[in-house]
Parts: sequence; structure tokens; C-alpha cells
Amino acid sequence: MLKLSMAGSEAILVDAASGAFDQAIQQRIWAFAKKMRGIDGIEQVVPGVNNVLVVFDSLHVSGEAVEALIRKEWAGAGLETPSAKVVDVPVHYGGALGEDLASVAQESGLSVAEVIARHSGADYSVAAVGAMPGFVYLTGLDPALAVRRRNTPRLSVPKGAVVIGGGHAGIMPCTAPSGWHILGMTDIDLFSLERADPLLLHPGDVVRFHPVEG
Repeated sequence: MLKLSMAGSEAILVDAASGAFDQAIQQRIWAFAKKMRGIDGIEQVVPGVNNVLVVFDSLHVSGEAVEALIRKEWAGAGLETPSAKVVDVPVHYGGALGEDLASVAQESGLSVAEVIARHSGADYSVAAVGAMPGFVYLTGLDPALAVRRRNTPRLSVPKGAVVIGGGHAGIMPCTAPSGWHILGMTDIDLFSLERADPLLLHPGDVVRFHPVEG
């Protein structure tokens, strides 16, 4: 069942989650977002993880009308399967570049080698892009690695940090604060204004991590 909440005076947060992350709900969100974009009065549609933010122009459409539109379009939304690309991400695990690897191993009851094997042995799907330009919320993390986020976030986590937090994995597209655990580093550039498309990854893309030495 949808939960609609006002997010300021010109935005509505649509929460479709019914507990843990659901890939089918995420695919429906992608389809819903496509249907909503381009509708008169709708300024922006931003998919999140099992939720979506709908921004509207209150001078042209009322919040009540947008709520009714959301429920109508959600009811008719199917499951979107984007044209996904597969991106291989080289990772330097551990050491000074992955300072939380040992603590994640301890908390999960695994060896460091097992953490690396499980993290790099999965196929991840980009559920959403947000929080900062290019940051991807990746689903597919081995449940054994779903450790809670740090009690005290770091004020500065470097660009390229390969991180996990809760049930998700991610990669830092820029240096920024974060409470996620750092397993390693990559040289891959998730966001660049020098590219025709600044974003390297989009919803539905597949990410595969692989360990590299040195």
C-alpha cells in the first residue's frame, strides 16, 4: 500500500516499501517515474530505493490533484526493465584503502578473505542514483555482509571508496561525509561533467566488483 507524505510545499514522497527491499517494487517505481515525467505541472520525478519523490509546480496544480494523479498512475504502472549495461569495477581491498574490512569481517563472523570473496562474488543492480551526484544504491549484497552503518559517520570519505551500509553496497563518487563501511578503493569515475552523460551508472545497470593487487 502506498504511503504519501508531503516533502515541503511542492513535493510528495511516495513510499512503496512493504518491509525489506523488493526488486519488483523497484521496477514498478522505474515504470511509474517514466509515466509521471512530462505530465503538465510535474517538475521532477526522482526514484529512490523503494520510494520516489514527485516534485510539482503548485502554481499550476494542487497537491490534492497530484496525489490523485500519483495513485492513478501507480495503479497502471507495470514493471520497467531498463536496457542494462554491465560495469566491472576493480577494487583494491583492505589495508589503508579499506580500513573497515577487518571490522566488517569481525562483525559478520567471517574471515577477511571470505568478506572479499562474498563482496566480489555477487552481481549488483543499481536500484537508484542519489544522495550525491553519481552515488549508486546497489542491491545484491550478500546478507552476511549486511552490517549496520557506523554509529559515528566519518566527516570525509574519499572519492572511489567502495562501501557497504545496511543491506546495500555503493561507491563514493566524490569525497563526502558517510556512515558506510569502507572495504576498499577503486579508480573508476562515477560522475564527470567532461562526459556527454555525466553519470556512469543508471538504474538497472549491473555492477561486478573484482579484486586487484597493488
